[in-house]
Amino acid sequence: MPSAIEIVEAIHATPCRIVLAVSGGGSGALASLLIAPGASRTIFEALVPYSENAMVDFLGGRPDQFCSPQAARAMAMAAFQRACRYGGTADAVAGLSCSASLATDREKLGAHRAHVALQSADTTVTWSVELEKGWRTRAEEEELVCRLVLNAVAEACGLEARLDPGLRETEHVERSAVVAPRPWRDLLLGLTERVHQGGRAGSADTEVRAVFPGAFNPLHAGHRGMARIAEEILSTPVEFEISILNVDKPPLDYHEIELRTRQFLAEESVWLTRSPTFEEKSRLFPGATFVVGSDTLARIADPRYYNNDADACRLALERIAARDCRFLVFGRNMNGRYVHLANLDLPEPLRPICEEVPEERFRADISSTEVRRTQGA
Repeated sequence: MPSAIEIVEAIHATPCRIVLAVSGGGSGALASLLIAPGASRTIFEALVPYSENAMVDFLGGRPDQFCSPQAARAMAMAAFQRACRYGGTADAVAGLSCSASLATDREKLGAHRAHVALQSADTTVTWSVELEKGWRTRAEEEELVCRLVLNAVAEACGLEARLDPGLRETEHVERSAVVAPRPWRDLLLGLTERVHQGGRAGSADTEVRAVFPGAFNPLHAGHRGMARIAEEILSTPVEFEISILNVDKPPLDYHEIELRTRQFLAEESVWLTRSPTFEEKSRLFPGATFVVGSDTLARIADPRYYNNDADACRLALERIAARDCRFLVFGRNMNGRYVHLANLDLPEPLRPICEEVPEERFRADISSTEVRRTQGA
């Protein structure tokens, strides 16, 4: 097998440019990449968001877990977005990350583990390993993780050579990769605004009359119940919508898109979009009725979600109304209180285009956050 310096020299000889972010472990890979001549040809930027506050700032929000495959993929996507901004074509850049929890100067209750991720224009890859406690020093665990990170960089650069990470017989690296279909790739890169899958044969020219937007992380019985009641009230099929972009957080990676979309039945219509706000959704789906909870409607009417700009909030609501969009509103449990449409203080552009589903017809006190917590995600 090649040595670390040979791998690094081969990396620097490729045209690939990267942004690398590491937290909790893997920083040795940065040193290995930077100490060899030619590092400026490869590295756009290296970041170490080590504290929780630094990680929240880097990701634009608090992850469910700071050391997890999901956190590593979000870090890699944030790094990929930065690499795309720094120059070059999307096909020639990559974002890489490491989220680790290694030996320290006190005994840890949880496992010693590392998650390394790669995000490119075409692929999302994750490598995860759990290390046996008590067999290595912190420095030895760091060296192992460093080699995993360098292997990930080598893969991003199209190299076949790999370093031996030095695993014990009982330790295994789990690799998960999702290669994006061309429509997903085009959506992530901003070459198209929406992608349709499942259900009826949708297209950009097809009129969509009822849209149920959400993260669906995960899809649960409450969502399905809302969709069923909405179809009864509106007398039209409900089509689901997932925005891969978030106002503050990195875009959804391909692994996450696959997880979200495969929850739906083949006959259910799902739109993937780049529209995190309802003003943008109304432009994509003019004349549609949006199926929402009262908690979502409250955010739509709150100037805090428009950088505390009341005029921007009012203008967005006027545009939604001008595009003949409406809202079908389901009551939601907010801070321990069931909130109806009538409980909300809505501005004039919004209230006339809202219709409430009576509580006696449908109520489901369940949230995706609670489901994830129960599942231990």
